Amino acid sequence: MKIERITTIGIVILSAMILLSGCSGTKTNEEKETPEWANLVYDRIGVAPVGGGFEMEDYWVWGSSVVKGDDGLYHMFASRWPKKLPFHPGWMTDSEIVHATSATPEGPFEFSDVALGARGAQYWDGRSAHNPRVLRYKDLYVMFYTGSTHPFADVSNPDTLKLGTAYPVVARSNKRIGIATSKSPYGPWARRDAPALDTKPDSFYSFLTSNPSPWINEDGSVVLMFKSRAYGDKYPFQSRMFIGMAMAPDINSPLKVVSDEPVFSKDKFGVIEDPFIWKDENGYHMIAKDQYGEITGHHHAGVMAHSVDAINWMVDDQPLAYERVINWSDGQAIKMGQLERPFGLIEQGRLTHLFFATMDGPGGFNRSTKSWNMVLPLK
Repeated sequence: MKIERITTIGIVILSAMILLSGCSGTKTNEEKETPEWANLVYDRIGVAPVGGGFEMEDYWVWGSSVVKGDDGLYHMFASRWPKKLPFHPGWMTDSEIVHATSATPEGPFEFSDVALGARGAQYWDGRSAHNPRVLRYKDLYVMFYTGSTHPFADVSNPDTLKLGTAYPVVARSNKRIGIATSKSPYGPWARRDAPALDTKPDSFYSFLTSNPSPWINEDGSVVLMFKSRAYGDKYPFQSRMFIGMAMAPDINSPLKVVSDEPVFSKDKFGVIEDPFIWKDENGYHMIAKDQYGEITGHHHAGVMAHSVDAINWMVDDQPLAYERVINWSDGQAIKMGQLERPFGLIEQGRLTHLFFATMDGPGGFNRSTKSWNMVLPLK
């Protein structure tokens, strides 16, 4: 009886200590080691400035990446190709990466120069450079991008540039991820004679690699999320998109894919595209386009996920990052025809703005009159 009474008193005291510990806000070691993942975007969506971002009258403009330079300006890198070509598949054959500047993240950004242009069909990226992502590491600007080539002459009749013809078939199959570096956002950019991430037979990235989303850690190691497509009986639907992860100890070392299986696919979470990743004190975060609305329930809306190690990813409990209806500074609320390539500007460790490639019209790449890069401040 005495032992039972002592045990009971001990349990009561221990319970009281735990309760007091919780009331004081002190966390246990286990709680401290578990990051508190939360949706960092949806409730912070602001109003898009009309006339902000970046647009060029005679070009289709797409997918941006923005960094702040030592000159105090914001430097945007974006894709463009002549508007005389159809938007799709014109980007596959004739895209180049251009550089624009602004005094503020909202813009408008003004064209400065061509960062990566055509350099000859003999190079792996000689005919098309697309989807740039630019990071700063120490004294270097590091650009990850999608490159491609084809052996054909320039398109003489834009009406003949259609899906299924030789131009886009060859250019698409040659898409690979590359790296270029520069000491200045104005260039010159040192390009490499081989892709940084090639394809691999009998893998989920046997057909192409594209849409790089990199992060460079403080020690210089590289984490890369990328899009791929595959050949072969194991992947019977060539149109099915996969998202994989690759890593390297530094930007000069080969990127190695970390798993034989994709981290996102039709069979795992759902199909996503255009990921953007970044890191904070909790770990890695991702925003991407929910391709079919399988995850968020909203077609082409933004989906959020997280990872401690950049290898094992989980969709956030509240995964909806944004929707395609945008509130503009003139009071209009417009459902954008396309809202793609999300990119987040991070300043002093905080996500401050989202940039998107967007279009007018009802939706569909070839049902619009213009495309541009818009900016959405976060509250």
